[in-house]
Amino acid sequence: MKISNNSVVIMHYAVSDSEGTLIDSSYDHKPMTIIQGTGYLIPGLEGALIDHQAGDKFEVAVACKEAYGERHDEYVQTVPKELLQGVEELAVGTQLRASTDEGEQTVIVIDVNDKEVTVDGNHPLSGLDLSFDVEILEVREATTEELAHGHIHAEGESCGGVHQHEKSENEDCGDVNSHK
Repeated sequence: MKISNNSVVIMHYAVSDSEGTLIDSSYDHKPMTIIQGTGYLIPGLEGALIDHQAGDKFEVAVACKEAYGERHDEYVQTVPKELLQGVEELAVGTQLRASTDEGEQTVIVIDVNDKEVTVDGNHPLSGLDLSFDVEILEVREATTEELAHGHIHAEGESCGGVHQHEKSENEDCGDVNSHK
């Protein structure tokens, strides 16, 4: 079966930057499982999967605009440290949630001094062209329930009616991907 929208795809991947530095890989862990066409993957990778099938191994180059977008200098801001009172750890690399005109957003602390904290609202991979090595392990049609819920169910399991990546406190959907 060839990959098309609404296919369940089980795959391994390794992603590197344009310098060849490995950023992430599933080869030493569980493969990634997605429903094709749901926007779970970056657009450039999702589009490159179309028409591939189980057993295919290929490389795909993804320009930053089809990955995590361009970097935006205006997303980097320096704020007085006192605005972040109550935050226990203000170290470089700490992720915080910030209220913006567009709603809640994750920012990463990139500099801290005695009086100020500089945060970056860009995705850590924004501005990078990426290269993926992909191995397609399995392709199948998504079930009606998986499509309705927007994620994969482990064989024989269901979410018990929980939809749209919403889970009650004690409920595990049994899917192999984390919820967005």
